[in-house]
Amino acid sequence: MPTTTKQDYYELLGVDRKANPKDIRAAYRRLARKYHPDLNPGDKSSEEKFKQVQEAYDVLSDAKKRQMYDQFGFDADRRGAAPPEQDPGVQFDFGGFDFGGQGGTNFRDLFGQFFGGGAGQRTAPEAEPGSDLEYEISISFWEAVRGAVKKLTYARLEPCNTCGGSGQIGSPQTCTTCGGKGQVSQTSGKMRFNVACPHCGGSGRVSTPCRECGGDGRVRGTETIDVRIPAGVQTGSRVRVPGHGNAGTHGQPAGDLYIVTRVEPHPYFERRGDDLYTVVPITVTEAALGAKIEVPTLDGRSLLRVPPGTSSGQKLRLREKGVASVRQPTHRGNLYVELQVVVPKPVDERVRNLLRELAKLEPEDPRRELFTRATA
Repeated sequence: MPTTTKQDYYELLGVDRKANPKDIRAAYRRLARKYHPDLNPGDKSSEEKFKQVQEAYDVLSDAKKRQMYDQFGFDADRRGAAPPEQDPGVQFDFGGFDFGGQGGTNFRDLFGQFFGGGAGQRTAPEAEPGSDLEYEISISFWEAVRGAVKKLTYARLEPCNTCGGSGQIGSPQTCTTCGGKGQVSQTSGKMRFNVACPHCGGSGRVSTPCRECGGDGRVRGTETIDVRIPAGVQTGSRVRVPGHGNAGTHGQPAGDLYIVTRVEPHPYFERRGDDLYTVVPITVTEAALGAKIEVPTLDGRSLLRVPPGTSSGQKLRLREKGVASVRQPTHRGNLYVELQVVVPKPVDERVRNLLRELAKLEPEDPRRELFTRATA
């Protein structure tokens, strides 16, 4: 009968077979956050993936289980390997033992018997720190430039009030299954093993799970907080609020909350990094003779000197009239002003005569160089 091929635990977690426990734990936490059912409600594929990741971590995080897995994998037909805590010089043939009354057994059944995973028994899940959360908020241009305090209401997993986040009710009692030793003996054929007690998970103590949170130590809830948005943030900036992510299981610390800002555009200023850009109209006279004009800035009106002979589209810079840097508040960007020459409409005969007189005094053709370059 064909068997379903399971994905290798190391490949499932995305780690090397020689990875240390720290790397395995980090890979598990990353994938558990990604596929956690609470963060993917109704997604059956994510739920199944989360179970696979949990199963892989249960094995690879335990030194004995990992050793057995490295030796045998999922193959029940491998022979000639010594199980943990046995003399390496003694060879065992697992295929010759009748573990289930059927003349043989699947290696995963044997694996579960060694470590308390058979007969539907399950050790208590390991406590884990809370996962991080991320929310996007919309802020105005001026809130981004000057900073602001925004009120945010969001959903999170918070500590259970009934059990105080521990997931247990009352004081731990001595486990009646193992008598407080944390280990029990199991016999498979001619072999006897001391394994972690499946009832207390090897701790020797048991507690009553909290009914409110199901022993997890967390319940769904909402929280309202005031978030300080620092001056200088841009669209895509992330503001970290420590300790306001999802609560950890069984009293572990909460993760962090990250606020991602989306800044609304301004009708007059265009922002590029910490610099600002704007367009200011000037008259033909101001462009030709030069002038001092007032331009709007973040700090109010400022004087800008327009040099004589200014062309339309020329950009002038006002130093440190831009936005304060979110990382260096004492540093500000610049304001770049693009001058746009507004040509008067000759609705009056006198104006038309003056323009004709100007053309006689300044007969130079501004397009002469353009044609010279085009035909060169």
